[in-house]
Amino acid sequence: MSKVSIIIINYNTFTLTSDCIRSVIAQSKEVAFEIILVDNASTQCNADEFLKEFPMVKLIKSEVNGGFASGNNLGIKKATGDYILLLNSDTILAEDSIGKCIDFLHQQKDIGVLGCRMTFPDGRVQYTARKFRSISWELLDLFRFIPLLMPYTQKAKLMLGKYFRHDEVMEADWINGAFFLFPRHVVEELPNKKLDDRFFMYGEDQLWCEQIKNLGYRNIFYAGTTIIHINSGSTDISKQLNLRKIMMKHELEIVANRKGKGLYYYVFKMIYVSKEATRNFIKSVAFKLTGRLIR
Repeated sequence: MSKVSIIIINYNTFTLTSDCIRSVIAQSKEVAFEIILVDNASTQCNADEFLKEFPMVKLIKSEVNGGFASGNNLGIKKATGDYILLLNSDTILAEDSIGKCIDFLHQQKDIGVLGCRMTFPDGRVQYTARKFRSISWELLDLFRFIPLLMPYTQKAKLMLGKYFRHDEVMEADWINGAFFLFPRHVVEELPNKKLDDRFFMYGEDQLWCEQIKNLGYRNIFYAGTTIIHINSGSTDISKQLNLRKIMMKHELEIVANRKGKGLYYYVFKMIYVSKEATRNFIKSVAFKLTGRLIR
């Protein structure tokens, strides 16, 4: 039986992380697994507390908080499984999602990364299967009446994200890193044989998927199982806007890596930054008027 190494990063989320680990143990009955818990120098709780309830967990205590990618690379070094699953600490398994995804991977040998369907706790679907940003994608998203006029199948494959119902298996450019499953040998083929850790947080999943796609693998969204991803985020409007600025910066860096910094990049940057700046302004005004954040 193939074994999967489940890597969970903890940073001051003791309760969330414990709930996640409990759900993995309770639901993963049809697959051999190990749990590698990387504590990124938490300050609110002694990481050894995890071992009182979960003595089987491999605990790695990092002396510094190096970010999401760095923490996962620490976990990968200790992994012994045929597959690696990067699992966010704010996820809950309601069924044997890991086993189902492993079974699907066995049938599809050219998959580089597999992600699964995610919902918020209230059941709303999260848009986790994505296309790389491009000039054409940005323009279609800006003038969204155009994709709305397309047949659903065409629109879903062309745009993904919020234009896709996330109710069927679909090849994507990139998959959300909250549930990020890949064969171990894939990471051995990446530059430096590790996940790219240039970003402290946000955008790294897109970066990894691009590099894995460039190796000739497919990145697949699998709708055959669903997990809960709490993903509550901050309700502080200033933190929200600052986060979006970081994400924009990383998006531009990723596009520059893909396309170079020629004419294409600067046209894309003009469209993308203008669109996102306008949306951020609208979010800020709406928050001031209503006290509610527009997601």
